[in-house]
Amino acid sequence: MKFGLRARVTAAVVVVTTTATAVMAFTAAKIQEDDARDRFTAAAKTSFGAMFGQAWPHLQQFMAGDIAALEHFSQGMDTAAADWMLVTSHPQLTNDDFKAPEGPPEVVKSSSQSFDWTTGTRNANPPDRRAALESVKDVVLLRTTGPGKLLSTITIDPLTGRSLLVVSANFVAYWVVQYFDLTLFEQDLAVQRWKLVYIALGVTVLGVVAAVFAAGRIRRPVLRVASAARELGDGAFDVRVPVKGRDELADLAASFNTMADRVGAAIEDLRAKDRQQQRFVADVAHDLRTPLASMVATVDTLDSATPETRTRATELLGTQTRRLARLLDDLMEISRFDAGSADFRPEPVELPALVEDAIEVSVPGTPIQVTSTGDTTVVADPRRVHTIVGNLLVNAVRHGRTPVTVTVEGTDGAVTIRVADSGPGIPGELLPILFDRFVRGDHARQATEGSGLGLSIARENALIHGGEITAHNDRGAVFTVSLPRESPA
Repeated sequence: MKFGLRARVTAAVVVVTTTATAVMAFTAAKIQEDDARDRFTAAAKTSFGAMFGQAWPHLQQFMAGDIAALEHFSQGMDTAAADWMLVTSHPQLTNDDFKAPEGPPEVVKSSSQSFDWTTGTRNANPPDRRAALESVKDVVLLRTTGPGKLLSTITIDPLTGRSLLVVSANFVAYWVVQYFDLTLFEQDLAVQRWKLVYIALGVTVLGVVAAVFAAGRIRRPVLRVASAARELGDGAFDVRVPVKGRDELADLAASFNTMADRVGAAIEDLRAKDRQQQRFVADVAHDLRTPLASMVATVDTLDSATPETRTRATELLGTQTRRLARLLDDLMEISRFDAGSADFRPEPVELPALVEDAIEVSVPGTPIQVTSTGDTTVVADPRRVHTIVGNLLVNAVRHGRTPVTVTVEGTDGAVTIRVADSGPGIPGELLPILFDRFVRGDHARQATEGSGLGLSIARENALIHGGEITAHNDRGAVFTVSLPRESPA
């Protein structure tokens, strides 16, 4: 049988509450009973000591030979005690003899007027306490240093089965023993025990109610999180649960909301990548179709008998072939970045010299001013930095106007390369997506020399170095590349 969260929490709280209440009730009852017995014993000893203090001079006279003194002693004891006994040892002991009594104690005088608690009257036939005395004689019939030294113990009367408190006082060879019936006292203790039982049951009931309430308070937030998790699994990525309080359940709700945010962001990112991939495929198809269509048309004109036509067709075929080759190279480079397999070989590079070489290779013959300040040496992949600078220079010359300036500036932790042209700048609607793939300034996508991947490749090359590339307008387009001095391994 499978129990739910509410049942398990309720059971746990009930078990803990019941166990704790039972232990506390038992401990309280034990402490209360022990304390009550101690106080009862102390009161009995006080009463017995006062009584014996008044009666023992008669016992002293009796020991001196006055037989009538024993009767006076008995009358005094009967007045103050309901159940008593005067015993002596056999043989008689002297004042200096502190040996334990030998043989059974000899009863000199006794009186029993015990009360029958079952009928509420005095016993018509008082019980004989000699059997009870025999069972505790090793405790209460001991020689003491004087009458003021009282001995006590609790025993069960073998004849009646009742619990008795036995108190004794010793004077030379005589012991005065008084019996206190504990029946009423134990009945009072039993009543107190039942009161504690009722209190424990009441606390248990309250514990059950509290457990049900607490389980409900715990179960409801958990059910909300479970329901939200099912909705999240069904595609409702905007589902959230309310966060109430500062306890663990609030942490659970907050953690779920954080997870839902991350899952939603991840799904949205996947959807964006999917849209980007679809657009990428469409753009690749478009950019491949244009040169291929031109090549097919050009091939058809090669059969022309006119030399000028064949020459023009050959030149056009070469141009489109080179354009197609550059596009394929750029696509291969992008695919390596996407697969995380781009080759990266860092080494110390002097950026001013690299910029001069990129100018000669990418835009030969174009007047470009290069300035540098500070330490311009970085540890980077020279081929990839060369590609970044070359793409930015081509972009500045093709879409901007001269003069074009390149500024290399070294700082403590990085080196920046700033390429600025004097053209119309970047259209505002293109700035947020400028480094996306196949983004061109010409929305009609007419045939141009560029593949639309140059700035995207430049950004990927900057990122692989742990740097970044940004663009803004300042009397023309300004591209800024920031590279750390030490590239990641």
